[in-house]
Amino acid sequence: MADALAGIRVLDFTRVVAGPFAGQMFGDLGADVIKVERRGGGDDIRQSGPPWMRNSDGSESDQSTYVQGMNRNKRSLTVDFTNPAGVELLHKIASKCDVFIENFRTGTLAKYGLGYEDIRRINPAIVYCSITGFGQTGPYSDRSGYDYLIQAMGGAMSVTGVPDGEPGAGPMRIGLPVSDILGGMNAMVGILAALRHAERTGIGQHVDIALLDAQISALMNPMMTWLNAGIETGRTGNKSPNAVPYGPYKTADGFVLLATSNDREFLRLAEVVGHPEWGADPRFQRSADRVANRRELEATLTAIIAARPSADWIAAFNAAKVSCGPINRMADIEADPHVNARDMMIAMPHPAYGAVKLVGSPLKLSETPVQYRKLPPLPGEQSREILRELADVDDAAFDALVAAEIL
Repeated sequence: MADALAGIRVLDFTRVVAGPFAGQMFGDLGADVIKVERRGGGDDIRQSGPPWMRNSDGSESDQSTYVQGMNRNKRSLTVDFTNPAGVELLHKIASKCDVFIENFRTGTLAKYGLGYEDIRRINPAIVYCSITGFGQTGPYSDRSGYDYLIQAMGGAMSVTGVPDGEPGAGPMRIGLPVSDILGGMNAMVGILAALRHAERTGIGQHVDIALLDAQISALMNPMMTWLNAGIETGRTGNKSPNAVPYGPYKTADGFVLLATSNDREFLRLAEVVGHPEWGADPRFQRSADRVANRRELEATLTAIIAARPSADWIAAFNAAKVSCGPINRMADIEADPHVNARDMMIAMPHPAYGAVKLVGSPLKLSETPVQYRKLPPLPGEQSREILRELADVDDAAFDALVAAEIL
């Protein structure tokens, strides 16, 4: 069974999260992904611990847990790309690649002969993707941009957190590197589109991905509300501004999340909680009515749900086709039978760690399923084989490059 992206070779010149995440998706789908890392340490996120990976004997390794999550199905090449000899090697490899992905600050790689124009001269059909905080154009293009900053500037923090006037009020970041992940996903979509164009025409192009753009594109409802109604949604905590009941509710032994998105579902909820008359109550009949009378509805509902344990409510609501579920922690997710049935928790044997537990791919393809072929590599683990294969570097030449501190 062929992989979906078999035959595609990607030069993954990225670090930390957004770029490596995109590269891993290519690797999962069968592309040959070569992770280029700086000589003398590799990807910065390798040292972003604690927590550290643990060796089979229980001792700590020198590799962070984070680097494992975005770098499977890749080969690693370490090289000094500030040295002309290192750049020459990378040019040889790039001439045999379909995709080049980088996430350095705008203009950085061009200083070393590795910018888009440099690589395009070597390989006119290559798709060159730059992932930066603010893009290749615009007044902020020379700034560095990390996820936290992008969440702030891209509006995510303005709609996340406790509303003003309540205890703990203030903007809050989302607990995931959401703009990095969005950036990586948008990068892959853009690259795939550009590959299709290159396949038809033989002409590559520059794919310019800004984390800020990706974050703003995800604002959706709050931005549409502002642009077309002139209303700032603002922070609403765990409640929805336009749906009730919609949020977490305390039970006898924890919390459940209710997401009642329409009037039909609310009628079913009313039956489950023993108040079928709510369906005829003018205060609660329509979604807009429930929003207007949120305080009264939620006061009653909160008291009802607090009387029974979470498992009871989850079973009862789901039996009635009312959206309800637990608020899971990491351990709950790992043990969840549905998550495991979907192969979202995987483990790969590792020579030093015994095994590496990883999050599986969400991409489920019926004819070309994702394959987990390669462990996240150590820095430079495949340097010799990559250079032999793609740059005609034999063992003697390789050893000389190591001695010269190019590799």
